[in-house]
Amino acid sequence: MAAYESFNQSGFSKFLNSMAGRVFRVAAGFVFLLIGYIFREHTLGVISMVWGILPLSAGVLDICYVSAVLGGPLSGRRIRGEVK
Repeated sequence: MAAYESFNQSGFSKFLNSMAGRVFRVAAGFVFLLIGYIFREHTLGVISMVWGILPLSAGVLDICYVSAVLGGPLSGRRIRGEVK
């Protein structure tokens, strides 16, 4: 079994690619952006804003970067089996 298949069948991946997981990623992205904006004068604030783009974009666009890095599909719909 390929690494991406193992990951995509895990409970963690199923949560991340569910509607609740998408909402969580969008919320987490906003929190990172907000904290980064508050501390924008510091290096860690800028890093927080840049990092916040990842979960925010993943939740909004319904994509899973971890699956893609492991060689699997990028689309959350494909991971959930809604599209072939």
